[in-house]
Amino acid sequence: MILFLTRTYFPEGTNGILPCEGKIICNTIELPWKKNEGGVSCIPEGRYFIRKRYSVKYKWHLEVMDVSDRKYILFHPANNALKELQGCIGPVTKLSGPGLGLMSRKAFTALKDLVYTALDRKEIVELIVQ
Repeated sequence: MILFLTRTYFPEGTNGILPCEGKIICNTIELPWKKNEGGVSCIPEGRYFIRKRYSVKYKWHLEVMDVSDRKYILFHPANNALKELQGCIGPVTKLSGPGLGLMSRKAFTALKDLVYTALDRKEIVELIVQ
């Protein structure tokens, strides 16, 4: 399975659209691009793999693997990139401004269910950020 994250960059945040096989799964919000600086920047464009991950804070979620000079880059619910993200990707149902979105939990559940189904079938899930 290949997910394509196509971004639009703004000074206040980064917005994206995340389709799979021609069907839009959700929109995304991220921090603005600040040269991959930890905690304040979105991740660089490139190819990554996604795996399941569990934490007490986010329960079952998704982790973006092997991001250069970064770790624990996650897909998790967030509606405001500047207030709720530290480099992670927030799936949202609808964009409401640069780095802002609505109904993140609903979008996250749809994305997680799709990706977990593929991973349970032993498929490799790749994320291409462009």
